[in-house]
Amino acid sequence: MKRVLSGIQPSGQLHLGNYFGMMKRMIRYQEENDLFCCIVNYHALTSVRDSNVLSENTLQAAIDFIALGMDPEKSTFWIQGDVPQVTELTWLISTVTGVGLMERGTSYKDKLARGLTPNMGLFNYPILMASDILLFGGELVPVGKDQKQHLEMTRDIAQKFNQTFGDVFIIPEPDISKELQMVPGTDGQKMSKSYDNIIPIFGEEKAIKKKVMSIVTDSTQVDEPKDFSAPVFQLLSLFLDEEGIAELKSTASKPGLGFGDVKLSLFETILAEFESARSKREVLMNRKDDVLDMLKMGAQKASDVAEEYLEKARIATGISYGS
Repeated sequence: MKRVLSGIQPSGQLHLGNYFGMMKRMIRYQEENDLFCCIVNYHALTSVRDSNVLSENTLQAAIDFIALGMDPEKSTFWIQGDVPQVTELTWLISTVTGVGLMERGTSYKDKLARGLTPNMGLFNYPILMASDILLFGGELVPVGKDQKQHLEMTRDIAQKFNQTFGDVFIIPEPDISKELQMVPGTDGQKMSKSYDNIIPIFGEEKAIKKKVMSIVTDSTQVDEPKDFSAPVFQLLSLFLDEEGIAELKSTASKPGLGFGDVKLSLFETILAEFESARSKREVLMNRKDDVLDMLKMGAQKASDVAEEYLEKARIATGISYGS
């Protein structure tokens, strides 16, 4: 049994990219692995500046995750800020992290290109992510294509720390799902709140339908074969098994299928797929004290593990002394 570790930012409304890119795998992993999963609200501070929004988003993300199937009894599920040891370890490992390594970070450059104001939180993001992983002995880290470099940085940092101070940290391995490296948004780019191209899972049905019907398509007519690489086909395929995908691909290759019909099918599939989760979410929204108790339990479990690895790092560096 491997220890699997991952996290998700509470930066806004949950969408299909979050679910298929990370959350669905986490829910599956808890059945057969030692799953550690957290809501990374420290990371969200790099872009969210309203305290009320961050606080509300954090709780909403936890409720959404539990509604979708995360079981705090089967996993260690917590809020990053409830285990503050992660910030101390961030400082310890930053002392062995080269500036050049950080400067090569493509995610930082991409965020600046999209207009985000440069700050040390954005620049040091990979170090905090490394701390998230190393502090809990993560062995396997599910990441998307866009986070692959950050995981490689984590490995570099852990190796440098171990070479400098002795074997303290486990060197994590990436788990990259080839078929789910990118979930397309309504505009064909990676689905992201930053691009305003998401399709939400929860919320008003009318709003979800509006988003689905806005998915970009080309001008191919109903009586012409369709390009199966179009975003609407790729999104619908996420819900299908191999047989279903093959059938959809065959239908798309023949005349008679309109993009409007495919979009409507996608909308109906989304509602059917998440019907039980939407109902469970309504219940949890009225039982927030129970959710907070679950998160408190998870934070205690995570803290016990974190303290073990942090104390090893303290001793190795000489920060802990005289005992």
